[in-house]
Amino acid sequence: MTEIIDCPSPNFDERTLPITLLVLHYTGMPDAASAIKRLTEAESKVSAHYVVAEDGQLLRLVAEEKRAWHAGRSWWRGIQDVNSASIGIEIVNPGHEFGYRPFPEEQMDSLIPLVADIVQRHGIRPPNVVGHSDIAPARKDDPGELFDWGRLAKVGLAVPRPSRNLIDPSWTDAGFLLALERYGYEVHQAKPAVIAFQRRFRPENIDGVIDGQCRAILLGLLLDRRNAPAAAA
Repeated sequence: MTEIIDCPSPNFDERTLPITLLVLHYTGMPDAASAIKRLTEAESKVSAHYVVAEDGQLLRLVAEEKRAWHAGRSWWRGIQDVNSASIGIEIVNPGHEFGYRPFPEEQMDSLIPLVADIVQRHGIRPPNVVGHSDIAPARKDDPGELFDWGRLAKVGLAVPRPSRNLIDPSWTDAGFLLALERYGYEVHQAKPAVIAFQRRFRPENIDGVIDGQCRAILLGLLLDRRNAPAAAA
């Protein structure tokens, strides 16, 4: 794994929950320097445990045993204090506001071993390796549709997109949202929740419309016992 450089942030406090989640973000700022400055200045009140630069450099901002301030108001599988339950990784990318672009090979080559190390040490399951948009669909778009979740899934670090024996269960829209909540999403705002799901599992068409393909993908996720909440697995 790439050497990790310490770049301490003052923005952290104590955890109140065990670590069960890993949340991936993009920095969403014009360049790495401005993102790191914001994540390490006390006035911003934001931070993350790690930053992965576009050239693959790794920075540690907050020790893993501490609660970094990266998730904000969020929810995943019943967890409301996502910051307390998660490790947060910021991936340098200008994001949708400043010229969203693919994540470079060097960056992914550093990210994947880091993720592998974290999930192994903390016993984090693939369904709990999520994007910021998954846990805060009404507020966030990151890491976005260009992030290569499939590459993480191929090495067992994230849930793969279901692709075999897909069947449209013909749920109503309300039924789809109930199923989406059962999988883990917060669905009080329906369209953002659907868009977040599409961004994660069908990035080629992010229209917020519940269609047969969306229903079939979600059914495939729910039928795979490996994706069940830990208590029900």
